[in-house]
Amino acid sequence: MTESRVTIGYLVPVKTNLDEEDESIPKLEIFEGINFIGRDDISVSDKRVSRKHISLNASLDGSLDVTVEGGNPIVIKFEDGRKKLVSKESAILVHGDIVELIPGHHFFKYVKSAVDEVTLSLGTNKRFGMKSGEDENINLKRKRQIDEDEALARTLQDEMLRDVSAPKKNMVTGSSSYPMNQGQTSFDSHDGSGTIRQFDVRKDKLPLGFRLLRVKWLPSWANSSTVSIQDVIQGNVLVAVLSNYMVDTDWLISACPTLTRIPRVLVIHGEGDGTLSHLQKNKPANWVLHKPPLPISYGTHHSKAMFLVYPKGVRVAIHTANLIHVDWNNKSQGLWMQDFPWKDQNDQNKICGFENDLVDYLSALKWPEIEVSLPVIGNVKINSSFFRKFDYSSAAVRLIGSVPGYHTGSNLKKWGHMKLRSVLRDCVFDKEFKKSPLVYQFSSLGSLDEKWMAELASSMSSGSTHDKLSLGLGKELIVWPTVEDVRCSLEGYAAGSCIPSPQKNVEKDFLKKYWAKWKADHSGRSRAMPHIKTYTRYSGQNLAWFLLTSANLSKAAWGALQKKDSQLMIRSYELGVLFLPTSIKKDCSFSCTDNGGSTEVKCESSKNGEDRQMKLVTLCWKGNKNTDSSSEVITLPVPYELPPQPYSSEDVPWSWDKRYYKKDVHGQVWAR
Repeated sequence: MTESRVTIGYLVPVKTNLDEEDESIPKLEIFEGINFIGRDDISVSDKRVSRKHISLNASLDGSLDVTVEGGNPIVIKFEDGRKKLVSKESAILVHGDIVELIPGHHFFKYVKSAVDEVTLSLGTNKRFGMKSGEDENINLKRKRQIDEDEALARTLQDEMLRDVSAPKKNMVTGSSSYPMNQGQTSFDSHDGSGTIRQFDVRKDKLPLGFRLLRVKWLPSWANSSTVSIQDVIQGNVLVAVLSNYMVDTDWLISACPTLTRIPRVLVIHGEGDGTLSHLQKNKPANWVLHKPPLPISYGTHHSKAMFLVYPKGVRVAIHTANLIHVDWNNKSQGLWMQDFPWKDQNDQNKICGFENDLVDYLSALKWPEIEVSLPVIGNVKINSSFFRKFDYSSAAVRLIGSVPGYHTGSNLKKWGHMKLRSVLRDCVFDKEFKKSPLVYQFSSLGSLDEKWMAELASSMSSGSTHDKLSLGLGKELIVWPTVEDVRCSLEGYAAGSCIPSPQKNVEKDFLKKYWAKWKADHSGRSRAMPHIKTYTRYSGQNLAWFLLTSANLSKAAWGALQKKDSQLMIRSYELGVLFLPTSIKKDCSFSCTDNGGSTEVKCESSKNGEDRQMKLVTLCWKGNKNTDSSSEVITLPVPYELPPQPYSSEDVPWSWDKRYYKKDVHGQVWAR
């Protein structure tokens, strides 16, 4: 005879005002012991909610120990405060507390069962001398505070020990590694040769390349020359335009308090209606929200960029991270950033390709004009044309954007993979890149077919050699984490929630020849799962070109040709930066945030009045940067190894809707 389970309480769905019960969703019964709550339990299709999102360890006294199992944070609102929990953090839940499964979305109130509904609860309280009523709640809150203080102390202790502890053996992988905070296990060993440890870029050369985002669970050597969101949003910002897909206002403001003091902040987002209502309710008064039009179904606003206006100029940052905690702390991500001065009065009509590409893209977003008063200039309207007031002649990259629509005529080559094809076609590359391989690396895989893959390869293979011969098609490889990579990652299976591709897309037979491993020992990121998106053509450790972008591998992001190749259909907004071996005509170290020295902008021609050709290489390049005075070697911190290692017969590509019962590094399975 099966023993009946004891009902401890319920998670009751409530509306955003927290007072009314949301009767469209059933309440969730909580039993004594371990309970798992996830996407399937709340009957929603929000992919940010993992199938095993939180665990609840329910005690007979009515308290719940809640632990975040998924990759995204939750929020707990209790009587005297509000607390955000990230992956693997825990807290105590008591009667009346509110849980937001995603900050600002999916609200549930914990309601403890009546005493006579809890089998043996009264006897248990008497037996152990427990108090009831108000005293019991006080004890529970005190226990919660003690647990949280202990967790914080452990975290701080681990962080202090992390860089001084000797390497320890990883029982999962067998490799040497360092201890980590919050229950995490070890990460990649470091052999000291050709790695990110030696990656150190002069400040004036930073715009010529990109940087990886800092990962908090990695040792200091793996975070050499990395960047955080505080490094981007700093100084006397007058106007901020933040473009992204997902926006967590609570985390963003806590990470960058200056955003509450900037006179005007425009947030261009891709959030759904439920989260949008929370954004509108909780945003600071100086913020304006805008969701761009999506004329074609299944499209998203997916671009990730920041445009920060300063008294001295504008900062443009293109990156790959959502504005949420896990993306800026736990994942492999990338960011490019460059500052540009205001145009001189005599240069108002000076225009370059970067400027046209930027303004064309911003025009497509159709945001409402914002009027602000700026020093010296006075009252201005912040629209797409406003960004023509800056001098982009020193731009080190080309912009590759996607805008939803059916693009024909002169617009056919303006967006998506046709824009990339057009730019590459006008470029000249060394002959070593003739028929050299292509790498596609991303975090979400669309529903693809061989015809479209050939179409994309044609664009990616564009360009010619110095003797005017076509580079020709290169072999394509897809860098994609295996199930084992995710299982042994910093976050365990929880990392898989941010690699959201279903089995039906991943396990197509024709894709088998493309699969290559995510292996990133040289950057310390083999176990920091990728949310970065990159596309490149390489020969050894030399790069013909390199694209850092928000675009995943999908027709929605890159576009698909229609009507005998006379029309390009794109569903989503995307934005990326293309690094090319172009000539360096100016050495411009202009900064919007440097406090010392003259405010005069100095953009000087290169040495001896001769243009220097850029040579793009990886972190593992072994050449001598001083041997060729005619070229400028630019090291790009490509996080994964080149050439990528093809899958073995035992490797299985990650699919987020399959079940995995082999326990991950945190003792969890993926079975919901």
